[in-house]
Amino acid sequence: MTTPQARPGILDIVPYRGGESALAGFDRVIKLASNESPLGPSPRARSAYRDAARRLERYPDGSSQALREALGQHHGIAPERIVCGNGSDELLDLCTRAYAGVGDEVLYSQYGFLVYPLSARHVGATPVAAPERHYRADVDALLERAGPRTRVVFVANPNNPTGSYLTAEEVVRLREGLPADTLLVVDAAYAEYVGRNDYTSGLELVERYDNVVMTRTFSKIYGLAALRLGWAYCPPDIADVLNRLREPFNVTAPAQAAGIAALADAAHRESARAHNDTWLPRLSEAVRDLGLEVLPSVANFILVRFPATRGGAPAADAHLRGEGIIVRDMRPYGLPDCLRITIGRAAENRALIASLRRLMA
Repeated sequence: MTTPQARPGILDIVPYRGGESALAGFDRVIKLASNESPLGPSPRARSAYRDAARRLERYPDGSSQALREALGQHHGIAPERIVCGNGSDELLDLCTRAYAGVGDEVLYSQYGFLVYPLSARHVGATPVAAPERHYRADVDALLERAGPRTRVVFVANPNNPTGSYLTAEEVVRLREGLPADTLLVVDAAYAEYVGRNDYTSGLELVERYDNVVMTRTFSKIYGLAALRLGWAYCPPDIADVLNRLREPFNVTAPAQAAGIAALADAAHRESARAHNDTWLPRLSEAVRDLGLEVLPSVANFILVRFPATRGGAPAADAHLRGEGIIVRDMRPYGLPDCLRITIGRAAENRALIASLRRLMA
């Protein structure tokens, strides 16, 4: 007797695993594993979400028109070139589905977001990782590995999990070195945290080139991770393609309403940015003072390397878990000696520092 067989390669995919939220033996934990906003969502977004709950019998607007118009006004861009998605992960996957397939290659940097190789395998394409230099995407290495089979290039800017970024000049050089028929996707999930004057989220590149897409999310600084809300800014032809591929009602009505309200609450967004501006350098310095290596970061997390002489990252992870603190294991990224730690609330950050101090004593 035969049974349905999955397409070749599907069973080789290792599913993505999000950060844990609970630990046995602890009623409450300090979760610093998923780069979530420590301040949570805007009160306006919460209110809009509750109000939308009164109309759950209605289908959402399949085009997310009001949300696209709000995004267009907020960023000064054309709403018709915006595609909204069930998190930016869906949009990354749509880009791969639209432009890559069996026999093609999807290129990304060595320590890039795990969704990139996953999306390649979803369509039977070959994921290709270009080595990084000092934990930064290397434009030369990416261009060296871009060949005639390269259909999509993913660059996270800033990058998760390293916290590094490419300058605007470097991103332009990458685009200029790619063939016109290769899609460059700039994943700017953490763009709102970056205050560097040489940084670009990719918005102006989308305006300038026909083969650049920028993706963003409401999961980070806006604190709406539970709603799975993202968006992409695209050249018109690519927006048309993604709209043909996406599900008809891929963004729920409560998510759309909360996103619109979150965009309107500038004060809350600035509070979240100010909190990160305060605690990112403070936490980095405190951890370095313990003798640990902290990679420079412009996002809302740090990547910390732990010495093998003290058991490395696994021992540190076990110690933190024993004190009710959850951080992110980096072995799936090929960084077995590192842990990624989200910037939390002030009390959570202090508890983390105290726990690491006990570990390193």
